[in-house]
Amino acid sequence: MYDMREYLERIDEVAARGPYKPAWESLSKYQAPEWYRNAKFGIFIHWGVYSVPAFGSEWYSRNMYVQGSTEYEHHRKTYGNHTEFGYKDFIPMFRAEKFDPDEWAELFAQAGAKYVIPVAEHHDGFQMYKSEISHWNAFEMGPKRDVLGELKASCERKKMAVGASSHRVEHWFFMGHGKEFESDIKEPLQRGDLYWPSMPEREHFDLFSEPAPTEEFLQDWLVRTCELVDQYRPKVIYFDWWIQHSAVRPYLKKFAAYYYNRAAEWGSDAVINYKHDAFLFGSAVPDVERGQFAEVKPYFWQTDTSIALNSWGYTENNHYRPAEDILCDLVDIVSKNGCLLLNVGPKADGSIAEEDREVLLAIGDWLRVNGEAIYGSGVWRRYGEGPTQIVEGQFSDGIKKNFTSQDFRFTTAGGWLYAIALKCSESGEYCIRSLGIQDASRQANFHGIIADVQALGCEETPEWSRSEEGLLIRSAMRSKNPIVFKIKVE
Repeated sequence: MYDMREYLERIDEVAARGPYKPAWESLSKYQAPEWYRNAKFGIFIHWGVYSVPAFGSEWYSRNMYVQGSTEYEHHRKTYGNHTEFGYKDFIPMFRAEKFDPDEWAELFAQAGAKYVIPVAEHHDGFQMYKSEISHWNAFEMGPKRDVLGELKASCERKKMAVGASSHRVEHWFFMGHGKEFESDIKEPLQRGDLYWPSMPEREHFDLFSEPAPTEEFLQDWLVRTCELVDQYRPKVIYFDWWIQHSAVRPYLKKFAAYYYNRAAEWGSDAVINYKHDAFLFGSAVPDVERGQFAEVKPYFWQTDTSIALNSWGYTENNHYRPAEDILCDLVDIVSKNGCLLLNVGPKADGSIAEEDREVLLAIGDWLRVNGEAIYGSGVWRRYGEGPTQIVEGQFSDGIKKNFTSQDFRFTTAGGWLYAIALKCSESGEYCIRSLGIQDASRQANFHGIIADVQALGCEETPEWSRSEEGLLIRSAMRSKNPIVFKIKVE
């Protein structure tokens, strides 16, 4: 069993000596780095042992032990009783024989991504990197490769920043149902085991649920997460939701101080993504899972969502969203001072499904033409206009938005104003009401001078004029994707 004492002492030392202390009043001085605020679009990767059964979702490791669940019945029918074939027995089948990090990096670069965040450890407790903390990792088992290290090197050669995602804290309860019947999860379990600690599962969003994570588990979590920082120097650390638990809070502060101080030592940048107020507001970057905000925010934020609606990992029955819907979300999010982290779930052999590839390449095609309205952009005086309302909050990405040609979003960059129509007009005619001629009594509206209008990706210059109704544009541009008008304002 790994002795954590020396590492814990080092964490305390770094947390105490740097510019950031493990206290909210110190951590609240944090500012998100410029590169991240300018990047706007990143790739999330859920890939692990759960991609071997490729059934249900990336929660297979939990659900296969939930008696009566679809995954439980599928597992018994396909692989046999849980005493004979448990989750650990998928690991030798996880060979990743087609995993080519250079090929992945090339695809992500073609998609227009500026940063990449692979899941380093999911709830299942299997690490996708070389670790001294546990032998249950991809370097020693399964693929026998340092997946995170190899992918980091490939993506950085393509000028993309690389982060890491830790879902380790949920492992406290994730395999606990396996103790409720005869399975391969049974005592004694000790720290370092794949299934340790497999505690009873309570209400996910209860800040004070019992049994609360123990000091030993939380110390192990802290050391694992700091090991990720020290070995891979990630530009972003993404945390899933359960770090919000009250027992985790002191360790979050200690980790943030350690990570921010390490980045300062290295002359690097650090970003922490969190959900549900797990961090004090202003000390890290808030994230909305599978959803977005209805209005512009004065602070920078992130949405994480997936190309597949039903699962973050690959399954044989994934339901894929079309690229045009994701592009509309990207535009809407950026107009509201956010960025989009879009997930792809590779297959167990390391190949990426053709459906995922097609979506990523379509996004990249659009960004190559229209990226100037996205990358490095800022918000305008209003985020947009139009009849279609956004449902605010998490897990709303499955709601079809049905945008119209009257729905516009605004961004600014390089002295230009960009008005982005979320749906192409069949007639080619548009009216941007926010940019109409205003009389002196309407002080809250736009009074600037419009000198020129262009349609990105269209050789033909659009016809345009202004009236009290709005900025009227007639364009020959036709596309199933958002249409970007580049407007020169004097």
